[in-house]
Amino acid sequence: MNTPWPLPRRCLVILAALILIPALALVAIVVPWLNRLIALNAHIAQSSDQIARYRRLVDQLPTLRAELEQARADNTFAAFYFKAPTQALAGAQVQGQIQEIVRVAGGRLISTQILPPEGQEVPPRIRVRVQIQGSTDTLLAVLQRLDQAKPFLFIERLSVRSSARPMEATSPMARRPLPDQGGNLTLRLDLYGFVLEGSNP
Repeated sequence: MNTPWPLPRRCLVILAALILIPALALVAIVVPWLNRLIALNAHIAQSSDQIARYRRLVDQLPTLRAELEQARADNTFAAFYFKAPTQALAGAQVQGQIQEIVRVAGGRLISTQILPPEGQEVPPRIRVRVQIQGSTDTLLAVLQRLDQAKPFLFIERLSVRSSARPMEATSPMARRPLPDQGGNLTLRLDLYGFVLEGSNP
């Protein structure tokens, strides 16, 4: 038979329970709240840094806009770009410039083809594929004039092949190349130039 606890011991146990239970409940509430408070403070500090950076950028915006307008108004660089309201007209300008370069160099323009644009480029790029026929000196002159052209033209791909006809097969043992009348070469180029958007020709 269990003997009941003495009254003072029971009082101590009850008193301890009355102290420990609220203390544990307080710890269970306060510790997560403190952790959350620390995390919020860290987030506030990070957000304050971001706001300060954004304010600095916003403060620089008028200066950047002024520099951009100055660059747009500067005609020094305008000579390097084709000016046309549409890319089709800019492509026609590129083709016209190439045709004039080949004519002055004494070559023969076989074909020109405007290539489709590659994605959204700023400023837009006008790409043209060209085939030219001429002597070595003529093609060298064409390349020199393309290098000095304004608006600028950039060579993306280049290939040269001889215009000599294939070997004559009179017999399996005797194969000889037919003479090339004039020693012409065929130059194939992929060129591109840049166009100012919204510009008037």
